[in-house]
Amino acid sequence: MENPVIDLKGLTKCYGSLKAVDNLNLTIGKGEIFGLLGPNGAGKTTSILMMLGLTEPTSGKALICGVDATTHPIAVKRKVGYMPDSVGFYDSMTALENLVYTGKLNGIPDHEANTRALDLMNAIGLGAAIHKRTSVFSRGMKQRLGLAEVLIKRPEVIILDEPTLGIDPAGVREFLALIRQLSRDQGLTVLLSSHHLHQVQQVCDRVGIFAGGKMQLEGNISQLSQSLFAHETYSVTITLKDPLQSPWQHEAELREMKDVTQLDMAETLVTVACLSDITPDIVRFFVKKGLDITGVQKKEIGLDEIYQKYFENNLTEDSTNEKPRGIFHGYFKK
Repeated sequence: MENPVIDLKGLTKCYGSLKAVDNLNLTIGKGEIFGLLGPNGAGKTTSILMMLGLTEPTSGKALICGVDATTHPIAVKRKVGYMPDSVGFYDSMTALENLVYTGKLNGIPDHEANTRALDLMNAIGLGAAIHKRTSVFSRGMKQRLGLAEVLIKRPEVIILDEPTLGIDPAGVREFLALIRQLSRDQGLTVLLSSHHLHQVQQVCDRVGIFAGGKMQLEGNISQLSQSLFAHETYSVTITLKDPLQSPWQHEAELREMKDVTQLDMAETLVTVACLSDITPDIVRFFVKKGLDITGVQKKEIGLDEIYQKYFENNLTEDSTNEKPRGIFHGYFKK
């Protein structure tokens, strides 16, 4: 990747004999939303602290916008906005006063800080609450205001560490939609750290599965699904009104279709595994045969299936010879 905004090279952090982060290599481009996915204790937050210059790596480098975070941490902080999982404000102050104060701390003149704060409050959907004290804000409102606080200095990169913890489902959807919109409209590079599979899949262009201090897997959803599900990236199930007559004839023709890898035919159910989404072609096939279709169900491989498949392929047995367990065993079932 040419001129990456985030460029981690062999980033390693040791605490005694424990390697919290082990030889992390990662590049993230301008305007990209990257999801760092992994359980608590995986090393995600330690990696973020090294990117911000808040802790020194044992070895390796974290280059942010071309600046070394270890040797020039202040310069990096000017370019990066960081939002932790829990955001704090001065409860006796209004939302506007909190934002303006943050702007002034970042060297923004009073008038400009006020203008930026007003614009941001409207952008994040809190324009009506601008003069309310933050002590009455809900968790979701505080997270939105926290995002505005990050954006007031107009950073080139924003890093969000578990930003949706404690927010209700509707609030999560709105928050993630806001992140994507801001990234697209302003060309912001976003690093989103989370252990929520579905949320990461909703908003991120690429994801990295991070566990045991290492980047286990990286790519977009399509790349990851194709690498782990070589014969089944999509699955389409067609429900027919009447049982198939001479199903072997239809089977031969279906297998000749582009990207079809597997086929399962019952009396009124036909399931096709394929490498690309050829649902329209499959539907047209049965319509041309004069067969009545009563249902079409499409399934695309998602992050849930990807992580399960990956760790099924990389199981380890413990010393007690119990049932093999993957690194995330049971974690995402909460």
